[in-house]
Amino acid sequence: MDIFALIPQFGGLIWTIVFFVVALSVIVAIHEYGHYIVGRWTGIHADVFSLGFGPVLWSGHDKRGTRWQVAALPFGGFVKFAGDANAASGKDEDAMAEAAQDPAALRRTMHGAPLWARALTVAAGPAFNFALSILIFALLAMSSGQLKEPTTVATLAPHPVQERGLQPGDVLISVAGRSLQLSDGDTYQEFTQSIPLEPLLTYQVERDGRQIDVTDIYYFPPLVGGVQPQSAAIAAGLEPGDLIQAVDGQEIFAFQQLREVVIASEGRALDLTVWRNGEVLQKTLSAKRVDMPSAEGGFETNWLIGIFAGELFEPETESLGVFDAIIAGGDRIGSIVSGSLSGLWHMVAGNISSCNLSGPVGIAQVSGQMASQGTLNFINFIAVLSVAVGLLNLFPVPALDGGHLVFYAYEAVTGRPPSDAALRILMTVGLAMVLSLMFFALYNDIFCP
Repeated sequence: MDIFALIPQFGGLIWTIVFFVVALSVIVAIHEYGHYIVGRWTGIHADVFSLGFGPVLWSGHDKRGTRWQVAALPFGGFVKFAGDANAASGKDEDAMAEAAQDPAALRRTMHGAPLWARALTVAAGPAFNFALSILIFALLAMSSGQLKEPTTVATLAPHPVQERGLQPGDVLISVAGRSLQLSDGDTYQEFTQSIPLEPLLTYQVERDGRQIDVTDIYYFPPLVGGVQPQSAAIAAGLEPGDLIQAVDGQEIFAFQQLREVVIASEGRALDLTVWRNGEVLQKTLSAKRVDMPSAEGGFETNWLIGIFAGELFEPETESLGVFDAIIAGGDRIGSIVSGSLSGLWHMVAGNISSCNLSGPVGIAQVSGQMASQGTLNFINFIAVLSVAVGLLNLFPVPALDGGHLVFYAYEAVTGRPPSDAALRILMTVGLAMVLSLMFFALYNDIFCP
């Protein structure tokens, strides 16, 4: 049993906060540990490793003299290296003055270490975030496997129609005369679009060594395969496995019909008749305007209720090798990064709404909603959020890791670091930019629909 699925849907504020803190703590711990361990490997001593800010709840020293602590505000963390920066000057002047009398001690400080050591230590935080995400995505890919070829029925989706033509173990050959063996140049989307829109279809299958024709429901019924967080569907209480039988009293049998009705609604309230495990429920929701990536690389605005299409059966899968799983994890990160950068660019250009940027409240809501959909969904969310944190920290903004890397690049080119006066100004500007972004995202959480 998935204990996460037992999270109550009503009065879930405490659960939302708990899972937000859990997700953020894991990501921050990995990020800061990246800084710490690479700093240690490159000879830079860490004075403090802190998970959280504010009053210290627990602390202890290890044999290397590093104080490990947990603080009361679990919304971040930090590693303080010997001679590390402070807000005013960018340097711990007392520690630097003392270390300057001893070259060996100076080498163990952040500012006394070679440029390569400092750069690696700073870059390690985002790198560890990406590594965490690759590991999670790879493990999830290995657990789910890859589709078995040829397509084989594993289990049939629940449906009020009792007499089903398909059976577990059937090898699917064609749907309504359309072969699943795609010709060169054909795409799966073209295959699905060619299927006639009829309540019952003829499926050619191989069963017990014989090829036979059977009749079953439409290939893509209006079945909820998954629910997106912060969507109209999750607010209305739709769940994976729900079958939408009618919209505003009009019966439907295909997911395509549902999509067309939702788009045409332009946000007006829709009354859904939903079949769930033999029980018929009534749900009301209104589609939201959402900016989605288009096939051409830009964005397009659609009316969506926030569900993924399900299929009439779950196909059999086969194990995925470690190397292929890691490649799949890397591809997933590349897709998230490119989509995030594209979305940010289009927001700055005014092509899509700035409401697409979520702040801490929105992220907390998503964490609770993903946890309520099961452990794997929550773990997947942690991986996605870890990519976002790693990417954000690489932005060339003073006060972020990317800003420090820009300073180091300047030092590598000119042979000297920026002056203390310049660092003070740049760090102040960077901090102001980061805080402004946080307040803007928080504004979106409160006032965006």
